[in-house]
Amino acid sequence: MSARDLRGLARALLFNIVFYGWTFLYGFFALLFLAAPRALALPVAVFWNRSAIAITAAVAGIKLEVKGRENIPANPAVFAIKHQSAFETIALPVILDDPIFVMKRELFRIPIYGWYFARLGNIGIDRSGGPSAIKTIVRRAERALQQGHSILIFPEGTRVAPGAKGEYGPGVAALYTMLQVPVVPVAVNSGLFWGRRSFVKNPGTVTIAFLPAIAPGMERQAFMAELERRIETVTGRLIAAARVEKTVEKRAL
Repeated sequence: MSARDLRGLARALLFNIVFYGWTFLYGFFALLFLAAPRALALPVAVFWNRSAIAITAAVAGIKLEVKGRENIPANPAVFAIKHQSAFETIALPVILDDPIFVMKRELFRIPIYGWYFARLGNIGIDRSGGPSAIKTIVRRAERALQQGHSILIFPEGTRVAPGAKGEYGPGVAALYTMLQVPVVPVAVNSGLFWGRRSFVKNPGTVTIAFLPAIAPGMERQAFMAELERRIETVTGRLIAAARVEKTVEKRAL
């Protein structure tokens, strides 16, 4: 094992100790607000998100860059996000104003973290529910939009590795056709730095890019093709650019 690999392992170990140690300690404080009114519980949750981003930058060397803020609508909308890492689930509640996630219902069972997701009104998916589950998602998303919340959905339903593409599911299409609000595609390269089930975190810059919104009114199949094209094209560019930058850095060392 090279000295570089050993440094990476040591950095990863330190990150996990600091990140999860802080999360564990903060969790006890957060429990005090779990049953509090939502107006009090929300800032407690978002403070953890902000602190997690700061720890990730300081210890793991993973910084956050946001592109395309001008494409974030002034009014509530649906955001369809490429999902490569846990990092975007941490960063998006900080970037956007009190959004509501559409997420796997099983995540609500995670102590404290998942309980807060449920407490703040995020929408849990019963993935075995079929058409009835889609109707529930649309109904709850419509209510959240009326209350001033944007909806965040991962069209592929789960994290995928950089360069891979999952199947874009029917949930985002149902939200688009039924709710008649803009859908903002979001591209990421986070999997290069915070990989799925990866102990080692790679230093670099995670880019979250908000793309121009797709206006309501497209036919369902055409919308899905356009959404996938936009997300995958820009995600590919972000990954390629990050890999080139990393290669340049290695040559400079």
